[in-house]
Parts: sequence; structure tokens; C-alpha cells
Amino acid sequence: MRDQVEKTIQVIRPALQADGGDIVLRDVDEATGVVTVSLVGACVGCPASTQTLKAGIERIMRDRVDGVTEVVNVE
Repeated sequence: MRDQVEKTIQVIRPALQADGGDIVLRDVDEATGVVTVSLVGACVGCPASTQTLKAGIERIMRDRVDGVTEVVNVE
């Protein structure tokens, strides 16, 4: 699962970098399906970062990687 998550992040990353942000994978809990990431750069403190995380990153991750249930951001 972790390999698929990393590949999906590589697909998502250019869109975040285009706005001055980035994403760092912290953990993949295969038992619960929770993926932990850190949004960095311009994403830190951005009012739209929660929307980006849930409606963008989490949705794409759940569509592309079997078993992912949630994506959470840690700082």
C-alpha cells in the first residue's frame, strides 16, 4: 500500500508545487487505512489547505489506492 501511496503523491505533488506548497508522506497505517502527511510551504496556514487535503488529496488517494480510508495532516 505504501508504494501506491508514494506513487499517488508524485502525481499530486506538481499541483501543490505550482502554488508554492508541497506534501511530505509521514506514515501509512495499513491496518486502519489512514495516511499521514505534512503539507508544507505555502500550504502551511493557507485557508484552503483543509479543502485541498480533504476534497483533493484524500479523494484522489481513496480513488487510486485500495484500503485508504482517510488522509490527515500533521505539522
